[in-house]
Amino acid sequence: MHRAAFQTAVRLIYPSRCTLCGVTVDSDFGLCGPCWRDTPFISGLVCDACGVPLPGEAGAQAEFCDECLTHARPWSRGRAALLYQENGRRLVLALKHGDRHDVIRPAAKWLARAAAPLLQPDTLLAPVPLHWTRMLRRRYNQSALLVQALARETGQPHCLDLLHRSKRTQSLNGLDRAARHAMLSDAIRVNPARRTLIVDRPVLIVDDVMTSGATLSAAAQAAFAAGAQDVCILTLARVAKDA
Repeated sequence: MHRAAFQTAVRLIYPSRCTLCGVTVDSDFGLCGPCWRDTPFISGLVCDACGVPLPGEAGAQAEFCDECLTHARPWSRGRAALLYQENGRRLVLALKHGDRHDVIRPAAKWLARAAAPLLQPDTLLAPVPLHWTRMLRRRYNQSALLVQALARETGQPHCLDLLHRSKRTQSLNGLDRAARHAMLSDAIRVNPARRTLIVDRPVLIVDDVMTSGATLSAAAQAAFAAGAQDVCILTLARVAKDA
């Protein structure tokens, strides 16, 4: 049976469903019209460092949000696909804590669109790592799943164990920005076995959500310390206080 005919037969038996509400949709792993409308995709003018949306129209000059103007970021540029609110929050939590791996496929397309301004030829994609104890409990690293799917979507090379979480930290929930950054000091390092992959090369570090940026800062600093040519960051969602 030809592949197209096989896929048609599969769709007749198992019709595609909206990732959020479960109603039948035309495209694989997509969103229905109402869920798409209510999902806070980021577009237009954004902060060039973290990807949060800004008022105004996009132009040639890079713009920055108040938070990134106040606190210098250790990476060059950043983007996010969604705001971490409403359906954006539901999607992230479904992936992170609900074993909803079906979120990965549409998320890869959204991430690829957001990452377009950041990708250079031979940019190495790498996930924010989990400490092995947390990995044992959760059974998977959602950021690694996003990187694998994004690599398939963009054709960029990737390395799932480029970064290593050498220190277990407590949950960052409820901590202020200073406490988050202090907690993650020296917690992430480049895997010595992968160090040759990073030297003089652009790196894109991927995570599911950015709040203060403490985890991404630790990862970016580790990458630069190991000789990366450039480091950018990409997240599925961005927490934005004033959004």
